Amino acid sequence: MLDWVESLNKALDYIEENLLENITCAAVADHVFISNAHLQRTFFSLTGLTLGEYIRNRRLTLAGQDLLKENGGSAKVIDIALKYGYETPESFSKAFSRFHNVAPSQARRAGVSLKSYNRLTVKIIMEGGSIMDYRIEKKEAFPVIVMARVIGEDSSSAIPAFWDEYMSQGMHSKVPGAMGVCGEMTAKGKEFKYGIGCPEEWVRELPDGFERWVIPANTWAVFKCVGAMPDAIQSMWKKIYSEWLPQAKYELVQSPYEFEYYTEGDSQSPDYVSEIWIPVKEK
Repeated sequence: MLDWVESLNKALDYIEENLLENITCAAVADHVFISNAHLQRTFFSLTGLTLGEYIRNRRLTLAGQDLLKENGGSAKVIDIALKYGYETPESFSKAFSRFHNVAPSQARRAGVSLKSYNRLTVKIIMEGGSIMDYRIEKKEAFPVIVMARVIGEDSSSAIPAFWDEYMSQGMHSKVPGAMGVCGEMTAKGKEFKYGIGCPEEWVRELPDGFERWVIPANTWAVFKCVGAMPDAIQSMWKKIYSEWLPQAKYELVQSPYEFEYYTEGDSQSPDYVSEIWIPVKEK
């Protein structure tokens, strides 16, 4: 039951120990043997922050403390900027001012209040139970046709923007947007491919600008979501990571693929049905 929680806390420990290094989501994911896409989605579902935003908040918190205390409060702003990964005083000042609502040059003034974002710790808290409608399904490998895009550490905003573009440009008339698929990591290891499309059997030929992916054979945990999009599916992702995974007899497998499936109908209806498919194995 604690494996999932321990993995997340191990990720947070790794971040804290390497705040002065060039941390990437991919490096954190590799450290705890979770796929980059899984880690990003998990973290955002549980905290409402991207992993990059969390790292930035922790660094800016420590930078504020350094301005007040390091070398008796006499450390140069440029030295602190470089220490926390900012290449120029200007970029540091902009980020610092946005976070603390005060410029670095003003942070040492008497009475100035700075913000603090404390280190996160993941714990299991038993609250009122909620019903989660899911099934375990074994499925052979199957091909999908998708329009793909490389997604970085801004996945929480980049994926919805991709969907808006896909629909506004009429791509759904060529290939129905029945699936959103998280795919392989790129060669750089910092990004992953995300595809919008449908099973191959739904289309007659491969349209220009689309790719054929093969989803590997797996055992899948399939969660039914009922309600208007995107709230229903976002709420279910949070329940999967905060309620189901910590207590289930299943755990995630190291497959780069997971996907959401969308049925026909009014996606804003309170009765709209969608599904989340994640690859799992018995513990």
